[in-house]
Amino acid sequence: MAACAAALLVQSAHAITDAELDEAFFPYKKGFPTFPGLKPGIVINKGNVDQFKEILSPAHYKLIKDGWFEMPIGETFDMPLPKPYMEATKLYTDKVKLGTTIEGFVAGRPFPQQPSKSDPRAGEKLAWNFKYALNWGDGGIIYPFYWQYINANTGAIERTIKFQFNFLNFMHRTSNPPIPNITPNPSALYRGTYVKVFEPLDLKNTQLLLQAYEDDTKRTDAYLYLGFQRRVRRLATGQTTDSFLGSDLMIEDFEGYNGRVSDYKWKFIETKNALMPYYKHNQMKMDPNFKDPDGYGYIGATGKGKCMPDVIWQLRKVHVLEGRPIDTGHPISKRIIYLDAQIMTPSISTVYDRKGDVWKAFTIGKAHPDFHLPINKGSGIPLDDSGSMIDLQSNHCTMIRFRGEIDPAKNPASIFQVQNLRGGD
Repeated sequence: MAACAAALLVQSAHAITDAELDEAFFPYKKGFPTFPGLKPGIVINKGNVDQFKEILSPAHYKLIKDGWFEMPIGETFDMPLPKPYMEATKLYTDKVKLGTTIEGFVAGRPFPQQPSKSDPRAGEKLAWNFKYALNWGDGGIIYPFYWQYINANTGAIERTIKFQFNFLNFMHRTSNPPIPNITPNPSALYRGTYVKVFEPLDLKNTQLLLQAYEDDTKRTDAYLYLGFQRRVRRLATGQTTDSFLGSDLMIEDFEGYNGRVSDYKWKFIETKNALMPYYKHNQMKMDPNFKDPDGYGYIGATGKGKCMPDVIWQLRKVHVLEGRPIDTGHPISKRIIYLDAQIMTPSISTVYDRKGDVWKAFTIGKAHPDFHLPINKGSGIPLDDSGSMIDLQSNHCTMIRFRGEIDPAKNPASIFQVQNLRGGD
């Protein structure tokens, strides 16, 4: 009996077909999705939102229904990923297995086949696909990165923080040498995230370092450097689910979800068409209060308290994924994440409190790289470009604006070491 259970636990991989690759990376090859009454130029508002409830996340339906914002609709466009990533998927997917954790993964998308409700581990596979998706490619930098804390009832901006965020994949790289791994890497880190605050003065030089291990059973190391204390302290596990620097986000919220796959129980809900904030940056309205000397503009804000990015939304194929924390003391009961089927990253998600009520709505606007900064053109990396986390219960939000660059030269591995924090003044 035990041997049978063990055999069921390990799911062997198989070689992917060209048809399966097309469905994974070119979901619009046979045409773009449609929905009755939906067409470019229409605006979804509280008067017509019930007509489109089926293609909205629970939180975003509630936001529109309650008058938080209106959603302008544009045309769906294709956003192919870089060829090396797709080629790595085809080359290595037959080596990937799912046992107690992922096994045999080298690079690309680990489980490119379409998820099926008949597969009890389909949710886990989607979670692994998200973990190894091309969020900032092999490495990227966001600077400046502006967060505004806003009282949505009054529109008052309580605080504006100016950050720098750096991301680097140490393993499973496909585009930027060395490929597939950076060596030496004695700690077997998978990914590093480095954060530094430049403004306001009371938080200046606060730094955060996240070191995620290839071994998903090992907890991510998190280190915080407080400039006024001039010392590095290691964060306890629970502190990654606290409010980060007083914002509406916790560290676990970064990039849609920044925890381990093993921290949650994952369930595949369905594949459907849904509205996602995908757009061309240089065609959007810019905020006159944020502008760089070279003319780069930052996405404007709209709606109640100006808590939502003022961008175009489009109908896209998504996989709906539910994640429930295994830790019973976790501050949330579940996340409903909409993973874009082509990109495999979440642009919208709904966070539920411990009672099971809708608590927060997360939005990450994705910009096409060919309509952005010159350095991003041709990269094939969809760019996080705007965002917000709205706390529907407290009527508060954190509005987010990005200047993101896919630039390996700005992401040396030395940034992602604890010693860098001590020398970062």
